[in-house]
Amino acid sequence: MFSRGIRGAITVDSDTADMIKEATIELLSEIIKNNAVELKDISHVIFTLTNDLKSAFPAKFARECLDFARVPMMCFNELSVEGSLEKCLRVLVVVNTEKKQEEIKHVYLKGARALRTDLNSQ
Repeated sequence: MFSRGIRGAITVDSDTADMIKEATIELLSEIIKNNAVELKDISHVIFTLTNDLKSAFPAKFARECLDFARVPMMCFNELSVEGSLEKCLRVLVVVNTEKKQEEIKHVYLKGARALRTDLNSQ
């Protein structure tokens, strides 16, 4: 079994707890569905948010809405780089899997699709 990282990102329309909740659930649900991830196989999750998203922690919604209560999670600020995508929530889901690196399906939604057009985006 290997440890593989699944990347994803989504833009949020506005900085409200409800919008961050909606984006978190949508992004994680797509990652889980597209990669056939089982909760027991998730090692840990790292979230980053751009500095313009301050209303809520994405990990809270993963715990409450997607049953990630026993999954170790951390939330950080994304580097503030001039000209970078605004209102963006990024995630790295680390899973234990038999899949090869090239079989992993990374998920980029809404305005975040522009971040990695080279990967398997939605």
